[in-house]
Amino acid sequence: MLRGPAGMAELVQAETVEYRLQGLVLIIEGVGQLQDGSAALQALGVVSFDDSSGTYSMRAFNDGRFLETEVKLLESGKGMTWGFQLGDFKTQSILRIDERGVWTELTELTVGEQPPRKLLELAVRKV
Repeated sequence: MLRGPAGMAELVQAETVEYRLQGLVLIIEGVGQLQDGSAALQALGVVSFDDSSGTYSMRAFNDGRFLETEVKLLESGKGMTWGFQLGDFKTQSILRIDERGVWTELTELTVGEQPPRKLLELAVRKV
């Protein structure tokens, strides 16, 4: 994970993923810790489908704020993409689930006109 001027840091990340309301809502909670055990990331995403527009959306909570964005399913049906923009900061994320059930996620950050750079990369497996 990109940690500002300090550069990249390696985290131990736990993701809790649950369907709720008979599968109508997907809840994703991520908690990441640095090697010293201190908290580095805590986020909660709520993904839902809107019958009237035929689209998926996510409301994500982190650091006392929330954002909303559209979620698009990958053609394979084994993942999704989403992104957020706050002023000059723009993120783009892609989540994939492979044939073994391993979940990989890559998030890139673009600041202004700069080229995108890796913000977060993770691999999660069911335990």
